[in-house]
Amino acid sequence: MAKVSEKYEAVVVFSLKNGEDAVKALVEKFTDLIKANGTLVNVDEWGVRKLAYEINYEADGYYVVYSFDCTPEFPREFERNINITDGVLRSLVTVRK
Repeated sequence: MAKVSEKYEAVVVFSLKNGEDAVKALVEKFTDLIKANGTLVNVDEWGVRKLAYEINYEADGYYVVYSFDCTPEFPREFERNINITDGVLRSLVTVRK
């Protein structure tokens, strides 16, 4: 029997080179995307943190952790949207227990 809903967590690191307003817009964009395709449990904004190593010549990034419940098909679409969006440095989507 296929699972109807699964629990996921996504950590996304946003670029700061376009300014704080651009970061807030991206956070809102992905929040709305999750709400449209599942149930948003929590958005934990860690804020600006130093990266372990430079990514695209940037030493700092804005970290956001999304916790959500959705169908098993949505995380692939979510990752696709993250990968084609300018302003995202890194991301990781995992199943949470």
